[in-house]
Amino acid sequence: MGNRLSKIYTRTGDAGTTGLGDGTRVPKDSARVEAFGTVDELNSAIGVLLAVPGLPEAVTACLTGVQHELFDLGGELCIPGYTLIAHAQVMRLETELDGFNDSLPPLKEFILPGGGPAAAACHLARTIARRAERRLWTLAGAETVNPESTRYLNRLSDLLFVLARVLARHERGAEMLWRRDRGRDQGDEGG
Repeated sequence: MGNRLSKIYTRTGDAGTTGLGDGTRVPKDSARVEAFGTVDELNSAIGVLLAVPGLPEAVTACLTGVQHELFDLGGELCIPGYTLIAHAQVMRLETELDGFNDSLPPLKEFILPGGGPAAAACHLARTIARRAERRLWTLAGAETVNPESTRYLNRLSDLLFVLARVLARHERGAEMLWRRDRGRDQGDEGG
């Protein structure tokens, strides 16, 4: 394990670069930094979700595991050529996804993000997961990226969608469906 930070500010990034795990310095807006920065944002969003009181134990256990794996993914992205995410983590997400999805009714309409504090936080995490995946694909266009990492983020966004459905039912009993005809039913005249 590397050195632990005892002093938080170093002033080394004041010129617009940051150090990678292998010691190289890159611009703070490089594709690699965008990728691991968005993974960090995703991990933080999941932390906000986990802070919502009363989550089902299975959801908490699942997302706590995801947080550890996202930390691994951030480490992987911080060191070019380093690999931590493996096929087993992708398969674990698929197993979790299938397990949570089995209890849900088939989806016949689009759903609106929301449903309660936990479900809304989960939808936000889902959209950040999609952005993290896009950032990783941008990096993959310029450098070699572990293919399991892109698969992991793709499955994670799907899992977060399913968990948002689970949490909406847990908090409110149902999710809000998108309705194309909402304006006519509510007396909106458009415009």
